[in-house]
Amino acid sequence: MASSTQRFGSIDALRGVAIVWMTVFHFCFDLNHFGYLRQNFYHDPFWTWQRTCIVSLFLFCAGFGQAIAVHQGQSWRRFWRRWAQVAGCALLVTAGSALMFPQSYIYFGVLHGIAVMLLIVRLTAGWGRWLWLAGALAIAMKFIAEQLLATGTLSSFAEMFNARPLNWLGLITKKPITEDYVPVLPWLGVMWWGMAAGRWVLEQRPQWLARVPGGAAGRPLALLGRWSLSWYMLHQPVLIGLLTALAALK
Repeated sequence: MASSTQRFGSIDALRGVAIVWMTVFHFCFDLNHFGYLRQNFYHDPFWTWQRTCIVSLFLFCAGFGQAIAVHQGQSWRRFWRRWAQVAGCALLVTAGSALMFPQSYIYFGVLHGIAVMLLIVRLTAGWGRWLWLAGALAIAMKFIAEQLLATGTLSSFAEMFNARPLNWLGLITKKPITEDYVPVLPWLGVMWWGMAAGRWVLEQRPQWLARVPGGAAGRPLALLGRWSLSWYMLHQPVLIGLLTALAALK
């Protein structure tokens, strides 16, 4: 029983790296929001590419984690319990962002995307090596559809896919006005690749997961990675609260 629920410090540490990077990024975003910085987080490649890398790392780890869960025989009951936590937190993010950014609140951000993609990845866990191809097609499909909808024979459907009821799919020609947007395409491809990589490592190189990278120095990252959802939900209220208090004192 103990081995069936074994945690792997290496993937926890990798998730911890993503959390630290995300926290620094969000702190800079908050500093900008309060006027301490003068940066364009929506268009400057220095910031937009960081966001892409952070989201990619989180989704890759999520896919890898599902590979571990399936390998260890995780029951659907346990899967649904974890899924409900993610989905519930996604709803809280929507509610909180609606209070702070009523004109650009988050209705399909990273947690919303993870909730949907976890279902897809779990149901396709048996695809084996085809997951690599599926991931590549999911990423390519987004860019192919973008061209077809913008200039091709499907352009008459562009507005339908750009509208909120369907833009969660990611088949858009213009980005919606929202503070966080992680649609199914192309991001499902990254999670599929995480699942494929996890299956390969577990079958071919399980020793890679046996130790925490960096030894004692990597343990705090691994510990942080085990509480990623809690940290994700709490770090912004704390950072924004501190900056709000600082502004009030000034």
